[in-house]
Amino acid sequence: MFRLKDISAYQISSEASEAVWNIVNKWEILAKKTVGEQWIKAADSIAANIAEGFGRFHKKDKNKFYFNARASAFETAHWTKVAWKRNLITEAQYEGIIKKLRKLPREINTLIKLTRENLKK
Repeated sequence: MFRLKDISAYQISSEASEAVWNIVNKWEILAKKTVGEQWIKAADSIAANIAEGFGRFHKKDKNKFYFNARASAFETAHWTKVAWKRNLITEAQYEGIIKKLRKLPREINTLIKLTRENLKK
């Protein structure tokens, strides 16, 4: 049986989300309230949308959530760049998270393609 935890995009996005949380959790209040909250919401949204899409029955319904996950990956990349430009994260943190985020659009596109090809409804 295929499980959510077996989906590569879900694994990668969950790892990125935890990395973002661990970084933001150590920031001062201004950075947390401005960049941090947006960054966490965007990062959490990737895995959450993949999970919701995985739980849906119909092809169009599933893919709607996968498309949302892909958009959230791009939004998370935006906030990662903002955090780096504002010196809130190190270059190593930036590179580690961006490396994960760069994999996600392709991984999510694979989910979309598999859903289109393998579901009738």
